[in-house]
Amino acid sequence: MDATGYPDRVPSVEPPEAPMPEYGYFLSCEEFGPADLVEQARMAEQAGFRSLWISDHYHPWNDAQGQSPFVWSVLGALSEAVSLPVETAVTCPTVRTHPAVVAQAAATTAVMTEGRFRLGVGSGEALNEHILGHVWPPAHIRLEMLEESIQIMRRLFTGEEVNHHGTHYTVENARLYTVPDQPVPIDISGFGPAATSLAARVGDGYITMTPDESMVTQFRKGGGGAKLVSGGTKVCWGTDREEAVRTVHRLWGNQFLPGEMAQILPSPRHFEQLQPLVTEETVREKAVCGDDVDEHVAALSAFADAGFDRVYVNQIGPDQRGFFDFYRTKVLPQLQQT
Repeated sequence: MDATGYPDRVPSVEPPEAPMPEYGYFLSCEEFGPADLVEQARMAEQAGFRSLWISDHYHPWNDAQGQSPFVWSVLGALSEAVSLPVETAVTCPTVRTHPAVVAQAAATTAVMTEGRFRLGVGSGEALNEHILGHVWPPAHIRLEMLEESIQIMRRLFTGEEVNHHGTHYTVENARLYTVPDQPVPIDISGFGPAATSLAARVGDGYITMTPDESMVTQFRKGGGGAKLVSGGTKVCWGTDREEAVRTVHRLWGNQFLPGEMAQILPSPRHFEQLQPLVTEETVREKAVCGDDVDEHVAALSAFADAGFDRVYVNQIGPDQRGFFDFYRTKVLPQLQQT
């Protein structure tokens, strides 16, 4: 137990000096069903990616994406299909699912993967978390809930009985009997100063989706030190760049919406109503589309330049095998030489 009242966090280990981050693949539960996700994980391992992220959603962002399998079932299949480390990016352990239940799921997954599992957590989106009819709290309350949930989960990972009567959660006589040899590392997602500060203070690592060096610096100077910093990005490989632009616009135009809409809109149809705000020209300017090797390398290298330890890339659209062949033969070899 440390001075803040938390069980001891996973020890911070100084990472070995390396000229580049580790590159992983980001599995999208919003766009693909369970069998496709498992097959993509196999292809990712064969292509030379060294780890996996997997999203945790109840809904896709829009009906065009069309999927949303239960992530813990898919993780069970991944534990048998591949040997890569895997992390949720990210789970919200506050509203839709009680942290005591998330702790059990995470501990079991860590056992099944022989310790190759990290739990990525965040404050969530109304899109997924409001489905049980609870009031969707403002951002500062969501961060309070997230911090309390992390405290509960860390205590449960010890395998000891937990009783907790806090501001947001009650846990009585709860004990996890199936636990890994080491506590599950908990990485915290942050896109602004408040969440980044929380990640630095109580997280075992930091997750964000833009190669923003200032946020990495805030995390490291705010208490994160040498802990793992991970980032992710989406691309659309294809031999026809304009077709790739149209694919991104149709499936993932939501990622270019401004402000807090991603956190507060409650259903896929609301994101679809805002689709006209994102034009194909916006996608053309902001997304990596097509088969220009230098463009793909530059997008991932931006994370390396910003000080990230791991970078995850997701292929938008159906041509997954072409993407993995392209990255295996053209992109990853260049990244490994930088």
